[in-house]
Amino acid sequence: MSYSSSATATGLQDNTSAKRGFWSSRLAFILAATGSAVGLGNIWKFPYITGENGGGAFVLVYLLCIAVVGIPIMMAEVLIGRRGGHSPVNSLRLITERDRLNPLWKLVGAIGILAGFLILSFYSVIGGWALSYVGTSASGQFTGQTAETVGAIFSGLLSDPVTLLAWHSLFMALVMTVVARGVRSGLERATGILMPSLFILLLVMVGYAMTSGHFSAALSFLFQPDFSKLTTSGVLEALGHAFFTLSLGMAVMMAYGSYLPKNVSITRASITVSVMDTGVALLAGLAIFPIVFANGLEPGAGPGLIFQTLPLAFGQMPMGSIFGTLFFVLLVFAAWTSGISLLEPIVEWLEEQKGMNRTLSTLVAGLTCWLLGIASILSLNLWADVAPLGMFAAFEGKTVFDLLDYLTANILLPLGGLLVAVMVGWFMSKQALQNELSLSAGSFRLWHNTLKFVTPIAVLVVFFYNLS
Repeated sequence: MSYSSSATATGLQDNTSAKRGFWSSRLAFILAATGSAVGLGNIWKFPYITGENGGGAFVLVYLLCIAVVGIPIMMAEVLIGRRGGHSPVNSLRLITERDRLNPLWKLVGAIGILAGFLILSFYSVIGGWALSYVGTSASGQFTGQTAETVGAIFSGLLSDPVTLLAWHSLFMALVMTVVARGVRSGLERATGILMPSLFILLLVMVGYAMTSGHFSAALSFLFQPDFSKLTTSGVLEALGHAFFTLSLGMAVMMAYGSYLPKNVSITRASITVSVMDTGVALLAGLAIFPIVFANGLEPGAGPGLIFQTLPLAFGQMPMGSIFGTLFFVLLVFAAWTSGISLLEPIVEWLEEQKGMNRTLSTLVAGLTCWLLGIASILSLNLWADVAPLGMFAAFEGKTVFDLLDYLTANILLPLGGLLVAVMVGWFMSKQALQNELSLSAGSFRLWHNTLKFVTPIAVLVVFFYNLS
């Protein structure tokens, strides 16, 4: 089935419209957008921050934050992409021209593209860790090992720049191979395979965790609220994670929205993506915590939970090598789909702005990102004592890797999300918004008022908390 360009449908067209692809269906968009949202944050970060903040109470606050921050901004970003029908920067340029808004609003798209580019440069390094651990687990290197030995395996990986470079290169090659093939043959086909596979692997891991004898303890931990363990910082962390887990503020949903046909409901698609993303995070918790509890390990073990605590647990369990390998394959799939989405907005912009074909734009964007990733690799070993902005108190002691993480998570992403909420909520025509969303009057007012008043305040709170 073919669809006319959304740019044409809204009167925002230029000579690139005929060259663009579109998702073949609502399901294709949902799988791609969910693939972007489901990443290391769901399988790596969500379990350990839940563990650090007491379990069930944190989960409840997190779900509330998804509703009042995540979904409204996702709808706004997808709306911008579909209404503009081009790359994030050009979509915003066309919208500002049509709606007679300040042309500086197009910088929102540039901020998002920059954030995604910087994130992918070090995200690819972490994706390389996951690739490395597939082989390490499959070869049985974790079987029967002590905590010290498992820790030494991870430390040895980080201290070897050549090995890290090889895995980083392989991960970027996987991402570039998919993106270079375009919307239908690349993004849609890959996510159509990877996302169902990810869900199947996750369910297999949950089934395996149920045999540990500690599944009921994990259920209680995740879903039985204990508000005495929830601190103010825990609430703010839930708010921040709800924002970041949905790939907001990095222009991804604008880029994916630009390929969305007019007959697909933005509201239903955004809610479905949010629910699926949250479901993966909760399933990851159900897969991980029974194993953690069965081995007497600490659920709030921090970032080392995935690469040190869990390998230790798998090494002590029956068939641990097999299920440990499946777990790291799952982690690779999650990182891969997110990596694809982070590269796409840059490639889309290069195609439009520089007139490059898909393959060339992917090579330019991907190789540039790969080069920046080398700096993150070296900051883990040879440049471990180098702090590029160490002269500033806020960046003291931060390596390149730390600095990129800090700048994107604490500054660029919340800034991009805040500007999207303000622009769409306060300045875009209500009639234009209603035309794109096709909501009832009551539902539209609820969404618009949430985006206009509640969401900016919530993002500002996270923004200033992270900077403090």
